[in-house]
Amino acid sequence: MQLENRLNTIIKKIRAYHPEPDIEMLRKAFRYAAEMHEGQTRKSGEPYMSHPLEVMDIIADLRLDVASLVAGLLHDTVEDCETTVDELQEMFGDDVAFLVDGVTKLSKFQFNTREEHQAENIRKMIIAMSRDLRVILLKLADRLHNMRTLKYMPRGKQERIAQETMDIYSPLAHRLGIHWLKTELEDLSFRYLYPEAYYDIAEKVASKKRERENFIREVISILDELLRENGIVAEIYGRPKHFWSIFRKMRQQQIEFEQVYDVLAFRSIVPEKAQCYEALGLVHNLWKPIPGRFKDYIAIPKPNGYQSLHTSVIGPYQERIEIQIRTADMHKIAEEGIAAHWLYKEGKAVPDKDDQKFAWLHRLMEEHQDLEDPREFLEQVKIDLFHDEVYVFTPDGDVMEFPSGATAVDFAYAIHSEVGAHCAGAKVNGQIVPLRHELKNGDIVEILTNKNQKPNKDWLEFVKTGRAQTKIRKAVREEQRERSRELGRELLDKELKKYGTNIRAVEKKGLLVETAEKSKFSSIEEMLADIGYGKTQPENIVERMFPSEEREERKKDAEKKKESKIGQIWNRIKSRGNRAQEPGVVLDGIDDIMVNYAKCCNPVPGDDITGFVTRGRGLSVHTRACPRVQHLEKARQIDVRWDSQAAGDDSSARRPVKIKVYSADKPGLLANMSQSFSAAGVNIKQAHCLTTDDQRAINTFEVLVSNVDQLNRAMRNIEKIKGVYRVERA
Repeated sequence: MQLENRLNTIIKKIRAYHPEPDIEMLRKAFRYAAEMHEGQTRKSGEPYMSHPLEVMDIIADLRLDVASLVAGLLHDTVEDCETTVDELQEMFGDDVAFLVDGVTKLSKFQFNTREEHQAENIRKMIIAMSRDLRVILLKLADRLHNMRTLKYMPRGKQERIAQETMDIYSPLAHRLGIHWLKTELEDLSFRYLYPEAYYDIAEKVASKKRERENFIREVISILDELLRENGIVAEIYGRPKHFWSIFRKMRQQQIEFEQVYDVLAFRSIVPEKAQCYEALGLVHNLWKPIPGRFKDYIAIPKPNGYQSLHTSVIGPYQERIEIQIRTADMHKIAEEGIAAHWLYKEGKAVPDKDDQKFAWLHRLMEEHQDLEDPREFLEQVKIDLFHDEVYVFTPDGDVMEFPSGATAVDFAYAIHSEVGAHCAGAKVNGQIVPLRHELKNGDIVEILTNKNQKPNKDWLEFVKTGRAQTKIRKAVREEQRERSRELGRELLDKELKKYGTNIRAVEKKGLLVETAEKSKFSSIEEMLADIGYGKTQPENIVERMFPSEEREERKKDAEKKKESKIGQIWNRIKSRGNRAQEPGVVLDGIDDIMVNYAKCCNPVPGDDITGFVTRGRGLSVHTRACPRVQHLEKARQIDVRWDSQAAGDDSSARRPVKIKVYSADKPGLLANMSQSFSAAGVNIKQAHCLTTDDQRAINTFEVLVSNVDQLNRAMRNIEKIKGVYRVERA
């Protein structure tokens, strides 16, 4: 009965915005979902059916159509019950079946890691989203309710879900312009990722509530009187910024809460567009504007259609305040999001390719659809979703949007792949600049090309857009693959010369094709590339090419022929392998190769790791999160794992790792950090402390740890010390 009453309440909300909702279809979906989820409960102990109902309620807040509401009720029936997509299609139609399938996780496939599984689920969702935007709106509603009830989950799961929400779902809500949903997802994620900081800010904001409310009333009264005297009737609101926004500013500027000035934001809703600029002039005449803090999103809207004037001023009592000025239509788009508004008004679910508001969505799919590695796909999606914007102009006056920190090379690839590939220089505002030059708002950019120029691996160090990174990596890999084929050909030729023949001779006789097929390669080129990468030894190919008796005979005839230089290197690696291999790492299928741990990321037992076959230095082990892994040739990466003994606390097997601690410059703080390390059983090998002019300190510690759990425990202990702003693994 309680669930029925909740359904009736939601239906009343739907009737308020929908002219003729199919109520019978909604009740049918409710009955079916209730039957499918009967007996199931959530972690909170509530009947499972409470979750689909709350998701449906959020979908109603987004003002979506009946198909979306029905899909909200049914979204977990395929994943958690015996229902199939075909059954839903038969009972509720194509639209509902497609939406439910779009948000259903891939559960029937086997994945090597949890990260790979997560990445493929995101890829599936984004592909479905590019066909029908309601998929992501439904997923956002599902994620929001899960975040609202996350307190019932174990701590580890809370952190993982909150991080995924911060990385993917909140930026998606931002891109779709749904401001209220974005801010709630961010604050909920903040609560579980940094609980101590969250509750500290919440307490400090609450402690000044009365004082803040009085100040807000005073500012609203001043603004209202100012605008009315000049013939502008406006709605004015004031509010504190949301917690994550405050914390992010504290972290970026490395300041305490008391030093965050513009905690309050005011919004003025005026009748007409021209009055936005008139109101801005009046505000700037009344209070002194802060230089560099004015943004005109009316003349240059954000990609999601957001329009508003933003300014920060020194208000009453010398307090810094932010003021946003917009019309009622602009406010509606800013709060509700163009996605829901556009869908409902036009009755369409597929964004038009010519609609600039959704250009980012088409780019998201087109630029990364060829990426084979799901984890690389996910990283590129994060880059494209999660950034502050910079707006620049082409020489023709067209506006282009880029992430903050984007360079001339990012601009070149945004124009066209070929322009990026042959980018040799750039002019910004008429002046020649280096390719790594960072673009700023309002820049006019012109690209200089040269047909002999090729993409450079070094560009990956400074480009910011996913498109540029993907195209550069692809070009570099193709070039590396071509070099590997040439090297493989050379190595095989040298190996064949030991037997009195060469690669041209065996190729002419058809032995090369025959051996490639026998070795299960798709082509000669693939076999040669594998040899060049070091994954297949040329002697193994020769063994398959000639019978053992013939090989012996041939070798006797050419016994004094010199071994190839590369062959000697590999032989040296093998001969040193058993002496040099470090304990702790297990290599699948390889037991005679030298192992070294990469200095760039210093992997420790428990880290997710990958191996890279070097030429002449054996196998290099990196963490999968290491930035350099993105630039390594995929074909030369192999799976490695820690052995069971590596996870113990054996001090003889401890590994070095660097930690950076950003803190206030206060007496006794260093001693507290040292005690925290000791409490976690961690030895400090080396410490370097640097103080700055603004009473801050950057402390770099090189410590010895047994495993990643011990490292994380130590970092958490230090993060709890009063006066520590941030702790990160270097």
